[in-house]
Amino acid sequence: MIIHVYPIELIRDRLNRHHPETFPVAAGTRQAAVAVILREAAHGNGTDILFIKRAEKRGDPWSGHMAFPGGHREESDSDLRAAAMRETHEEIGLDLDGADYLGCLDQQRAMPRGRPLNMLIAPHVFGLDGNPEFITNHEVDEVVWTRLAPLVSGERHDWETRPLAGQPTVFNGYRLEGGHFVWGLTYRMLKSFFAILDPDWQAPPER
Repeated sequence: MIIHVYPIELIRDRLNRHHPETFPVAAGTRQAAVAVILREAAHGNGTDILFIKRAEKRGDPWSGHMAFPGGHREESDSDLRAAAMRETHEEIGLDLDGADYLGCLDQQRAMPRGRPLNMLIAPHVFGLDGNPEFITNHEVDEVVWTRLAPLVSGERHDWETRPLAGQPTVFNGYRLEGGHFVWGLTYRMLKSFFAILDPDWQAPPER
């Protein structure tokens, strides 16, 4: 299997050429945004991507999930990009004001447990230098860096059986080095991202 390296400059170029798909914001539509954070891997060996493990919380449809930092847009946020930056600072103590803004991915509809919600999520991509320290709040259990290339190549593709409406259901996703499983909404965001990175990218076979 050939695993290509995706440097941040290439990612910037691909995102500059991309016209993100957006949804109309009707009355009552909730808006949210997440930060897809990248850094150059140590020794110039490709690019890393950041995930968080959300804290376990009763009633939260994304309780305990692997995700990108982010959350709902507030009235004080000038736009969805600002919402992603504010939420990232609140959740993991990372200030993205000095980060390299690379672009926006296609918006996604929230579908927790297979039920569509009247909520859209905008993923915004940032590049970082170095190895920042994180201060997590009560919403986050863990911050995880992982290599981007093995995800894009499908090497890390996997599946898990989880309950859905009382029935065991197979979910596809990506298995990170430490065993964490990225699935659901974040998995859909990743597939959208990978299709932008490589015009010839094909989604791995799913169960």
